[in-house]
Amino acid sequence: MLDVSLSKVTRPLLRDEAYDRIRRAIVDGTLPPGAPLRDGDLADQLGLSKAPVREALRRLADDGLVDSKPQSYTRVSEVMSPDVLDAREIVRVLHEFAVRRAAARCRPADIAAMRAANDRFAKAIEARDIAAAVKADDELHDVPVRLAGNAAVAATLDRYTPLLRRLEHARFSSALAWNSVERHTMLIDALEKHDTPTAVEVISTIWTDLLEDR
Repeated sequence: MLDVSLSKVTRPLLRDEAYDRIRRAIVDGTLPPGAPLRDGDLADQLGLSKAPVREALRRLADDGLVDSKPQSYTRVSEVMSPDVLDAREIVRVLHEFAVRRAAARCRPADIAAMRAANDRFAKAIEARDIAAAVKADDELHDVPVRLAGNAAVAATLDRYTPLLRRLEHARFSSALAWNSVERHTMLIDALEKHDTPTAVEVISTIWTDLLEDR
Protein backbone atom coordinates (compact mmCIF):
# COMPACT_ATOMS: atom_id res chain seq x y z
CA MET A 1 0.00 0.00 0.00
CA LEU A 2 1.29 3.46 -0.90
CA ASP A 3 2.34 5.19 2.31
CA VAL A 4 1.21 8.78 1.74
CA SER A 5 -1.11 11.13 3.50
CA LEU A 6 -3.82 12.82 1.46
CA SER A 7 -6.45 15.20 2.75
CA LYS A 8 -10.04 14.11 2.32
CA VAL A 9 -12.29 15.80 -0.19
CA THR A 10 -15.10 17.27 1.85
CA ARG A 11 -17.11 19.00 -0.87
CA PRO A 12 -17.19 19.26 -4.67
CA LEU A 13 -14.99 21.82 -6.36
CA LEU A 14 -16.71 25.18 -6.28
CA ARG A 15 -16.19 25.77 -9.99
CA ASP A 16 -17.97 22.49 -10.77
CA GLU A 17 -20.84 23.41 -8.46
CA ALA A 18 -21.13 26.84 -10.10
CA TYR A 19 -21.05 25.23 -13.54
CA ASP A 20 -23.78 22.73 -12.67
CA ARG A 21 -26.06 25.34 -11.09
CA ILE A 22 -25.76 27.88 -13.91
CA ARG A 23 -26.08 25.22 -16.61
CA ARG A 24 -29.26 23.90 -14.98
CA ALA A 25 -30.73 27.41 -14.84
CA ILE A 26 -29.98 27.95 -18.54
CA VAL A 27 -31.41 24.60 -19.57
CA ASP A 28 -34.67 24.91 -17.63
CA GLY A 29 -35.21 28.52 -18.74
CA THR A 30 -34.64 30.20 -15.39
CA LEU A 31 -31.94 32.12 -17.26
CA PRO A 32 -33.62 32.74 -20.66
CA PRO A 33 -31.87 33.21 -24.03
CA GLY A 34 -30.18 36.59 -24.22
CA ALA A 35 -30.10 37.11 -20.45
CA PRO A 36 -26.97 39.00 -19.37
CA LEU A 37 -24.63 37.04 -17.12
CA ARG A 38 -22.67 39.18 -14.68
CA ASP A 39 -20.19 37.24 -12.61
CA GLY A 40 -20.72 39.47 -9.58
CA ASP A 41 -24.50 39.02 -9.58
CA LEU A 42 -24.23 35.27 -10.12
CA ALA A 43 -21.60 34.97 -7.38
CA ASP A 44 -23.89 36.76 -4.93
CA GLN A 45 -26.86 34.54 -5.81
CA LEU A 46 -24.81 31.36 -5.51
CA GLY A 47 -22.98 32.44 -2.38
CA LEU A 48 -19.60 32.04 -4.10
CA SER A 49 -16.66 34.21 -5.02
CA LYS A 50 -16.30 35.50 -8.57
CA ALA A 51 -13.44 33.15 -9.52
CA PRO A 52 -15.43 29.87 -9.75
CA VAL A 53 -18.29 31.69 -11.48
CA ARG A 54 -15.95 33.08 -14.12
CA GLU A 55 -14.50 29.61 -14.71
CA ALA A 56 -18.02 28.19 -14.99
CA LEU A 57 -18.99 30.82 -17.55
CA ARG A 58 -15.90 30.00 -19.62
CA ARG A 59 -16.86 26.32 -19.62
CA LEU A 60 -20.44 27.15 -20.55
CA ALA A 61 -19.18 29.28 -23.43
CA ASP A 62 -17.17 26.27 -24.62
CA ASP A 63 -20.39 24.22 -24.36
CA GLY A 64 -22.26 26.72 -26.55
CA LEU A 65 -24.71 27.71 -23.82
CA VAL A 66 -23.14 31.12 -23.24
CA ASP A 67 -22.09 33.80 -25.73
CA SER A 68 -19.21 35.97 -24.62
CA LYS A 69 -17.24 38.83 -26.12
CA PRO A 70 -14.39 40.22 -23.98
CA GLN A 71 -15.03 43.70 -22.62
CA SER A 72 -18.46 43.70 -24.25
CA TYR A 73 -21.00 41.08 -23.07
CA THR A 74 -21.59 37.68 -21.58
CA ARG A 75 -25.10 36.32 -22.06
CA VAL A 76 -27.14 33.17 -22.45
CA SER A 77 -26.95 31.93 -26.04
CA GLU A 78 -29.99 31.66 -28.27
CA VAL A 79 -31.79 28.30 -28.35
CA MET A 80 -31.12 27.85 -32.06
CA SER A 81 -27.54 28.30 -33.17
CA PRO A 82 -24.94 26.54 -35.34
CA ASP A 83 -23.65 24.90 -32.14
CA VAL A 84 -27.08 23.39 -31.49
CA LEU A 85 -27.34 22.06 -35.03
CA ASP A 86 -23.88 20.54 -34.77
CA ALA A 87 -24.66 19.00 -31.38
CA ARG A 88 -27.90 17.51 -32.68
CA GLU A 89 -26.03 15.77 -35.49
CA ILE A 90 -23.39 14.37 -33.14
CA VAL A 91 -25.98 13.20 -30.60
CA ARG A 92 -28.14 11.60 -33.30
CA VAL A 93 -25.24 9.67 -34.84
CA LEU A 94 -23.99 8.45 -31.47
CA HIS A 95 -27.43 7.27 -30.41
CA GLU A 96 -27.74 5.43 -33.73
CA PHE A 97 -24.40 3.76 -32.99
CA ALA A 98 -25.49 2.83 -29.46
CA VAL A 99 -28.81 1.39 -30.63
CA ARG A 100 -27.11 -0.58 -33.40
CA ARG A 101 -24.78 -2.15 -30.83
CA ALA A 102 -27.51 -2.62 -28.22
CA ALA A 103 -30.03 -4.32 -30.51
CA ALA A 104 -28.23 -7.65 -30.31
CA ARG A 105 -27.50 -7.31 -26.60
CA CYS A 106 -30.88 -6.34 -25.13
CA ARG A 107 -32.22 -8.75 -22.54
CA PRO A 108 -35.71 -8.84 -20.98
CA ALA A 109 -34.49 -6.84 -17.98
CA ASP A 110 -33.21 -4.08 -20.29
CA ILE A 111 -36.50 -3.93 -22.17
CA ALA A 112 -38.40 -3.81 -18.87
CA ALA A 113 -36.22 -0.93 -17.69
CA MET A 114 -36.93 1.03 -20.86
CA ARG A 115 -40.69 0.40 -20.67
CA ALA A 116 -40.71 1.51 -17.03
CA ALA A 117 -38.83 4.69 -17.98
CA ASN A 118 -41.32 5.38 -20.77
CA ASP A 119 -44.20 4.92 -18.33
CA ARG A 120 -42.57 7.47 -16.01
CA PHE A 121 -42.04 9.75 -18.99
CA ALA A 122 -45.73 9.57 -19.97
CA LYS A 123 -46.88 10.24 -16.40
CA ALA A 124 -44.53 13.21 -16.13
CA ILE A 125 -45.85 14.64 -19.40
CA GLU A 126 -49.42 14.24 -18.19
CA ALA A 127 -48.51 15.99 -14.94
CA ARG A 128 -46.59 18.68 -16.87
CA ASP A 129 -43.51 17.88 -14.78
CA ILE A 130 -40.90 18.64 -17.40
CA ALA A 131 -37.91 18.01 -15.15
CA ALA A 132 -39.23 14.52 -14.40
CA ALA A 133 -39.92 13.95 -18.10
CA VAL A 134 -36.35 14.85 -19.05
CA LYS A 135 -35.02 12.57 -16.31
CA ALA A 136 -37.17 9.64 -17.48
CA ASP A 137 -36.17 10.30 -21.10
CA ASP A 138 -32.52 10.18 -20.09
CA GLU A 139 -33.05 6.92 -18.20
CA LEU A 140 -34.71 5.35 -21.23
CA HIS A 141 -31.96 6.34 -23.68
CA ASP A 142 -29.21 5.49 -21.20
CA VAL A 143 -30.09 1.77 -21.50
CA PRO A 144 -28.86 1.29 -25.10
CA VAL A 145 -25.94 3.65 -24.46
CA ARG A 146 -24.89 1.45 -21.52
CA LEU A 147 -25.39 -1.72 -23.55
CA ALA A 148 -23.21 -0.32 -26.34
CA GLY A 149 -20.32 -0.46 -23.90
CA ASN A 150 -18.37 2.44 -25.41
CA ALA A 151 -17.08 4.92 -22.85
CA ALA A 152 -16.17 7.51 -25.50
CA VAL A 153 -19.76 7.51 -26.82
CA ALA A 154 -21.16 7.96 -23.32
CA ALA A 155 -18.74 10.78 -22.52
CA THR A 156 -19.41 12.61 -25.78
CA LEU A 157 -23.17 12.39 -25.27
CA ASP A 158 -22.74 13.78 -21.76
CA ARG A 159 -20.78 16.66 -23.26
CA TYR A 160 -23.19 17.61 -26.05
CA THR A 161 -26.67 16.59 -24.90
CA PRO A 162 -27.05 19.58 -22.51
CA LEU A 163 -26.91 21.87 -25.54
CA LEU A 164 -30.19 20.27 -26.69
CA ARG A 165 -31.93 20.39 -23.32
CA ARG A 166 -33.78 23.62 -24.05
CA LEU A 167 -35.26 22.03 -27.19
CA GLU A 168 -36.35 19.05 -25.08
CA HIS A 169 -37.98 21.32 -22.52
CA ALA A 170 -39.92 23.07 -25.29
CA ARG A 171 -40.98 19.78 -26.91
CA PHE A 172 -41.95 18.08 -23.66
CA SER A 173 -44.05 21.12 -22.72
CA SER A 174 -46.16 20.74 -25.87
CA ALA A 175 -48.55 18.21 -27.38
CA LEU A 176 -45.60 16.86 -29.36
CA ALA A 177 -44.45 15.12 -26.20
CA TRP A 178 -47.02 12.38 -26.83
CA ASN A 179 -45.29 11.67 -30.15
CA SER A 180 -42.19 10.99 -28.10
CA VAL A 181 -44.07 8.47 -25.97
CA GLU A 182 -45.15 6.62 -29.11
CA ARG A 183 -41.68 6.68 -30.65
CA HIS A 184 -40.16 5.42 -27.43
CA THR A 185 -42.57 2.49 -27.61
CA MET A 186 -41.61 1.81 -31.23
CA LEU A 187 -37.93 1.87 -30.29
CA ILE A 188 -38.43 -0.50 -27.36
CA ASP A 189 -40.51 -2.90 -29.47
CA ALA A 190 -37.80 -2.99 -32.15
CA LEU A 191 -35.06 -3.63 -29.60
CA GLU A 192 -37.11 -6.38 -28.00
CA LYS A 193 -37.32 -8.08 -31.39
CA HIS A 194 -33.60 -7.42 -32.05
CA ASP A 195 -34.76 -5.56 -35.17
CA THR A 196 -31.69 -3.41 -35.72
CA PRO A 197 -32.76 -1.50 -38.89
CA THR A 198 -36.09 -0.41 -37.37
CA ALA A 199 -34.51 0.53 -34.04
CA VAL A 200 -31.89 2.68 -35.79
CA GLU A 201 -34.54 4.33 -37.98
CA VAL A 202 -36.68 5.18 -34.96
CA ILE A 203 -33.84 6.61 -32.87
CA SER A 204 -32.73 8.70 -35.84
CA THR A 205 -36.27 10.09 -36.18
CA ILE A 206 -36.44 10.90 -32.48
CA TRP A 207 -33.39 13.14 -32.63
CA THR A 208 -34.06 14.59 -36.09
CA ASP A 209 -37.56 15.66 -35.08
CA LEU A 210 -36.25 17.44 -32.02
CA LEU A 211 -35.56 20.35 -34.38
CA GLU A 212 -37.93 19.72 -37.29
CA ASP A 213 -41.08 19.50 -35.14
CA ARG A 214 -40.52 22.98 -33.75
